[in-house]
Amino acid sequence: MAINLTDNPFRRADQRPQVHVAHGHGAYENTRAVLAKLDLSGVRGKRVLLKPNVGRIAPPGSGITTHPQVVAAAMDAFIEAGAQIAVGESPIAGVKTLEAFAALGLDVIAHQRKCPLIDLDVRPAVRVPVPEGKAIRELKVCADVLEYDLVVSIPVMKMHMHTGVTLAIKNMKGCLWRRSKVDLHMLPPLDGDDEIPINVAIADLASVLRPHLAIIDGTVAMEGLGPSAGEPREMNVVVAGADAFAADTVACALMGVKVRDVAHLRIGGARGYGVVNLKSIAVSPPGWRKWAQPLARPPSSIDVRYPNITVLDRNACSACQSTLLLFLRGYGRQLFDYFPGKSNLTVAIGRGHADVPTGTLCLGNCTARHRDRGIYVRGCPPVTSEILRTISGKPLSDVLDGLSRTHESSADTPTEKMPDKCPAHKHKN
Repeated sequence: MAINLTDNPFRRADQRPQVHVAHGHGAYENTRAVLAKLDLSGVRGKRVLLKPNVGRIAPPGSGITTHPQVVAAAMDAFIEAGAQIAVGESPIAGVKTLEAFAALGLDVIAHQRKCPLIDLDVRPAVRVPVPEGKAIRELKVCADVLEYDLVVSIPVMKMHMHTGVTLAIKNMKGCLWRRSKVDLHMLPPLDGDDEIPINVAIADLASVLRPHLAIIDGTVAMEGLGPSAGEPREMNVVVAGADAFAADTVACALMGVKVRDVAHLRIGGARGYGVVNLKSIAVSPPGWRKWAQPLARPPSSIDVRYPNITVLDRNACSACQSTLLLFLRGYGRQLFDYFPGKSNLTVAIGRGHADVPTGTLCLGNCTARHRDRGIYVRGCPPVTSEILRTISGKPLSDVLDGLSRTHESSADTPTEKMPDKCPAHKHKN
């Protein structure tokens, strides 16, 4: 069982993909403008699930989560078109869904429109086979997602330290049940394939969980160390299209990113899941490129330093560097609680280590050959909750997989060196 894409009322098979961009009129108005370009008549009587990016607790306009007025505009457009709508999300580990909705004010917005808000993690998962998968063969999908006639992905436009960008296709990872999202970070290297496994896994996911429509919120985007520790950037644009790959491609162009540098889009496009060639996409209005604002990329390298912690970095990719940086920002002070009697700790990342000292915390698949020297945390890259679960020996439900500024510890913050404008984000280990 997967999302049924054969009956998509937003697109015609005989047309090249249509993507619409609106700029300059505010989150609500821009969203209504792009949706006005679409034929919504086919949604009458349909059950439509709106899937914004509300995976973290963050205020409106932070660039971390979808702007609530974009969601409000989508609600209104679909209600007016006669659809039965709901808004659903499965957030990162440690975040309660309804609290995240409330932080954005979506509880009030939904109540005013009598629109249900769904915690997608409440019901048991449905196991969905991935016949075309290269990195994954099965997914645990939130049951509600598969019971709606149409799914609309409504991400916020962000750079991403692991996947380059996070847009409409990557946002569908939030349809995976509870901590099964973390499984995509824990995959082993792929035989005969140099691609980072998580990027292949997201392309695999798109083979069964592509949305019927993408509405990409670029009201306030995030540049730099996204998805949660970058800088907000006002862009005041909204993008919409029935081919989510095409919509992501246009959004990338607005962000100053080449699709060839976003592996999950490049791979999915090559498999035929959507169009990623701008020349093959009909974009309106004709002058849309003038609204592009190149965003700072995730750092290509980070020099992580923290009191009483020795970081052994040997050819680590920026994904592992970023993960370690955010982990130390949030949990560095309590790290020694799990190592009683130790006043210093050595952490190893990267694949270039001939040897590491006994007792080293080895992070990421590239350190696997040294697992017997200390504590090993698998993942490409590993995530915060898995690091703490491994060193503590128990699951920690209140640990956030990636921190926003509202959750960072202000004391003993690690220092890092990163350029203002970084080269294209590529993970090659």
